[in-house]
Amino acid sequence: MNKNRRLIFISLLCAQGVVIGLLENMIPYPFAFAPGAKLGLANLITIIAIFTMPKKESFLLVWIRLILTTLLGGTTSTFLYSMSGAILSYFGMLIVKSLGPKRVSIIGISATGGFLHNVGQLVTASMIAGSWQVLLYLPILSFLGILSGIAIGIAANFLLVRVTTLEKFQLDYERQSHQEHWHMK
Repeated sequence: MNKNRRLIFISLLCAQGVVIGLLENMIPYPFAFAPGAKLGLANLITIIAIFTMPKKESFLLVWIRLILTTLLGGTTSTFLYSMSGAILSYFGMLIVKSLGPKRVSIIGISATGGFLHNVGQLVTASMIAGSWQVLLYLPILSFLGILSGIAIGIAANFLLVRVTTLEKFQLDYERQSHQEHWHMK
């Protein structure tokens, strides 16, 4: 795949993630019993990136999306919370994905990301607050994060199967990964 096409793909996914993130910020919190809980819709882009591009490029996409979303509609504290959640969930999803498609589906990977995103945010909140009592909120946020992750995983799976461009990028990425794997042996 040529470099320009890859950069355009990264840019488009990043722009979609920023727009989804900004739109989600405009939605009132849907869970009255869990203040601050969000659906995490922009994580759809992260899942798609994990399945369609190399780790270095998908990690770059996550960072660019975080920075742009913060610059366009966030604060320093929202950046800290988003960053800690996004980075922990990103690496957690990569680890779970490495187990292989026979052991865990894209839905399971996404649910892991939803859970770990909340863990990262709550650890950051507890460090800022200077109290581990913030982590008592984890069971509620974990449940919501897993449910949201399942929904996002279903959507990502649907898009990766139905959108021809995403399917081509995914196949190209898998082919490239397979070739690199065999060259290393």
